[in-house]
Amino acid sequence: MHKIVNNLLSIQNRIKLKSKELNILNYSPNIIAVSKTFSIDHISPLINHGHVHFGENKVQEALIKWENIKQDFNKIKLHMVGKLQSNKVKHAISLFDYIHSLDNLKLAEKIAQEELKQNKKIKIFIQVNIGDEIQKSGIEANKVEDFYRICSKNLGLNIVGLMCLPPNNNNVELYFSKMLNLRKKINLKDLSMGMSEDYIKAIHYEASYLRIGSKIFGDRS
Repeated sequence: MHKIVNNLLSIQNRIKLKSKELNILNYSPNIIAVSKTFSIDHISPLINHGHVHFGENKVQEALIKWENIKQDFNKIKLHMVGKLQSNKVKHAISLFDYIHSLDNLKLAEKIAQEELKQNKKIKIFIQVNIGDEIQKSGIEANKVEDFYRICSKNLGLNIVGLMCLPPNNNNVELYFSKMLNLRKKINLKDLSMGMSEDYIKAIHYEASYLRIGSKIFGDRS
């Protein structure tokens, strides 16, 4: 079996063991294989294995790589996990099934317009700036509830959950815990959090989408 498929299977196994240990029954988070910068040749063992969820962070790169593949493998779900510029929304809506990085009202309005034009609804996560970091985008935690209301009620967006990129410190569980509380407060279904280094910790806080790159594909050159 291909090394990359083995990597995925060992991650799935670790998740299963951890879920058992935590006594979370019927818990199986979706693993988004973050394939940014890797060529389709590199990714194809996972596609052929039947893996469904893949993540990209640049619209142009995703179009080149995935447009034809998605026609041939119609079960594939493509996730936009990087920052989305409003001038790329048109292409993003046509190609992606999920957007994880809704971080401002202008972008929300643009997505709503484009969904109407293309007659397509996609699943969207609100990006939360859970660590109040100046250099990161995202909605401040205390404004998420109002922002969600505007997006879902006024703009008709299908907001399925919240996403975060917690600060790079040793206290990641504090932020995961805040995200879980926020999700429950707003009564949303999904949480997109946990990456190669901290996905096991994210499981403790009911992450439903894990965005894993290097632990599956190896280091990016």
